[in-house]
Amino acid sequence: MATLFTNGALFDGHRYVGAGEVLVAEGRILSIDGGFEDRSAGTSTTGVDEVVDLQGGLLAPGFVDAHVHAVQGGLERTRCDLTEGENRDDYLRIIRAYADAHPDRPWILGGGWAMSAFPGGTPTAADLDAVVPDRPVFLPNRDHHGAWANSRALELGGIDRHTPDPADGRFERDAEGRPTGTLHEGAMHAVARLTPQTTDDEYYAALLEGQRYLHSYGVTGWQDAIVGAYAGMDDPGPTYLRAAQEGDLSAHVVGALWWDRTRGAEQIPDLVARREEYTHGQFRATSVKVMQDGVAENFTAALGQPYLDRCGHATTNAGHSFVDPEALREYVRLLDATGFQVHVHAIGDRGAREALDAFAGTDPERRHHVAHLQLVHPDDLGRFADLGVAANLQMLWACLDEQMVELTLPFLGEERVGWQYPFGDLERAGARLVAGSDWPVSSPNPLEAMHVAVNRTAYGEPGRAGHERFLPEQAIALESAFAAYTSGSAWINHVDNAGVLRPGATADLVVLDRDPFAGSADDIGGTRVVSTWIDGTAVHHA
Repeated sequence: MATLFTNGALFDGHRYVGAGEVLVAEGRILSIDGGFEDRSAGTSTTGVDEVVDLQGGLLAPGFVDAHVHAVQGGLERTRCDLTEGENRDDYLRIIRAYADAHPDRPWILGGGWAMSAFPGGTPTAADLDAVVPDRPVFLPNRDHHGAWANSRALELGGIDRHTPDPADGRFERDAEGRPTGTLHEGAMHAVARLTPQTTDDEYYAALLEGQRYLHSYGVTGWQDAIVGAYAGMDDPGPTYLRAAQEGDLSAHVVGALWWDRTRGAEQIPDLVARREEYTHGQFRATSVKVMQDGVAENFTAALGQPYLDRCGHATTNAGHSFVDPEALREYVRLLDATGFQVHVHAIGDRGAREALDAFAGTDPERRHHVAHLQLVHPDDLGRFADLGVAANLQMLWACLDEQMVELTLPFLGEERVGWQYPFGDLERAGARLVAGSDWPVSSPNPLEAMHVAVNRTAYGEPGRAGHERFLPEQAIALESAFAAYTSGSAWINHVDNAGVLRPGATADLVVLDRDPFAGSADDIGGTRVVSTWIDGTAVHHA
């Protein structure tokens, strides 16, 4: 079947082309501007089975999300989903309604709350007790580096004032040392280990819901950043394998196998075996994910110098390096030699430097990458290009939202505030840019993320904290943002025949309702997806 996309503008994966049309057949792009005159939808065309009238919108390669958790996001959408709430009262209302509607559920599970909704980013068990007093509640926050538990859950976990903090996390406590209901990082495991086993069918439904949701935002492929057991979730690898074998996985997906930081190099043979076991069809388990540090909001991101207190004085805490830096170098060397791409989570400047140090001497053909990069020391900006390591950007976060203003800026100091999300500096230093959402940490909408990359403000929030431009010198052009989300992220997934519009390329495409290159930069985030196509077949229509 041949499909002609006409009457609109094109972005080819690297640059804005302007007006043009694309002919697709048998899952491939046959031609671009192949001598067809302008047509309106419905005009008879020899050899063309379907004409898609772009109506002045934009046709681009499908978006590729280079860092996302599709099964986890889908699972939260099918449970107590807090992502639509904005404050404490919203969350408690949603939780109460969910508990009332599911009286048979032994636990209340889900998540998606924002730290900025609570003083200090730490909600309390007492609030949860008021709406669900009789059943345990365990709800990870949006970044999944912390969780909110009620008193019943803490009781079941045997967590009290005498319970020591784990080496890789902590329990939020009151003045008397009693845990108050927020569990940071590794402390989540004390409750997560007790939650009911999620069934295989529940995970499968979660993947299909996550895939449907991502397609609705024009996403045609992704890299799942945790294929392993983490924060109460089982390894999603078997779920991806089942979907690939049954033909239900429409997206092109790479799985990043989780590096267990409680183990060492002895786990590499297990990773190799899982790579062989899981890789099938549309799914390839060819990457390994290392979480090197935490997040700035709970002071676990690894910094070169300690955090400040609210009075601007240095503390003794500089965050966590979850993997010893010397050991990380050896692990990355071995993974590289075994043919794995390595995908590192690094939020703090020390975490980013430790990741870059580990990549020294590795094979650039592996296409290693570092995700998040909230703080990068200026001395390290040029090392991405020098080492052939890609910068995996979560563009949506580079704005003055409430979480940034209340839970981050006061604790960094003026100099380090200026090191945050240095997209412009990375590009000018020659780094290869790729992009991901980290959904369900934040929205998977690439257009809203690109809006922030270009404007350094959140879309649609005049008069709110997100309206002021955050480090505007770090903005990048819309072409650069689109390229990161298309050809860049396809490249990081080793799918060189996607993410571009060119004859012979895979027909993974997105149709947008307008041409964001032709309008005001203030409106980029308002662009909507009309349809999403994979291998020349529509997988989503608005």
